Amino acid sequence: MSDGVRSLGREVRETAMSTAPISGNRLLDQLPEAERTAMLRGMKRVSIPIGETLFRQGRPVRHVHFPINGVLSLVTRLSDGSAIEVTTIGNEGTTAASVFLGAATSAPAECVAQIVGDHLVMPADDFRDAVGPTSALHQVMNHYLAVLLVQVGQAVACNRLHNTKQRSARWLLMIHDRVGSDRFFLTHEFLGFMLGIRRASVSDAMATLRKAGLVGSVRGHIEIRDRAALEATACECYTVMHRAHEDLK
Repeated sequence: MSDGVRSLGREVRETAMSTAPISGNRLLDQLPEAERTAMLRGMKRVSIPIGETLFRQGRPVRHVHFPINGVLSLVTRLSDGSAIEVTTIGNEGTTAASVFLGAATSAPAECVAQIVGDHLVMPADDFRDAVGPTSALHQVMNHYLAVLLVQVGQAVACNRLHNTKQRSARWLLMIHDRVGSDRFFLTHEFLGFMLGIRRASVSDAMATLRKAGLVGSVRGHIEIRDRAALEATACECYTVMHRAHEDLK
């Protein structure tokens, strides 16, 4: 990713998270009120800019994030610098999967913010204390991991078998599901980074989607204009991933 992408909005705002009945993260909001309230007391609400790296592949995970309206990507990076997205994490999930599985000293993938937004953050050690085998959080995490495996497996098939237009449509739909808005900031460069393809290929695919009236693009912002047609353009992988995503509600 270029320095230009990484330099966008480097400042991070933090505010202490006060006790509240609803967190805005769907995974946390499945917890019984007492357990959720206890977790929220130990969390901070953080605004993370696009391109920010939360942890790197092979490095320790010091904090876990629960997105509210931001969106994250787990990315596998190879020795030649090339990279591709493994899965997307929005307000349905968390970056705590590796910590839950006991692999916090060596993250299996890099975590990058793909859409600017707010997250609830807590130290990994505190999460480990909270996710004991008798906790509701432990049960919720088991369910989340099952869904995550579906999404990761489908992404592997999608990256191997489907064309750039289909994959771009699928990715845009997944973001649309998570941000709660028809318009969001996304450059062709960043989309290419997520899909592991050249920016020129992304530009060609997006031009096709624009000409068909499915999306609009103004000053780096993408607007979803015809959701139904975009779903028809995307590959079958979106339907599989969406069903898994909805299963977490």
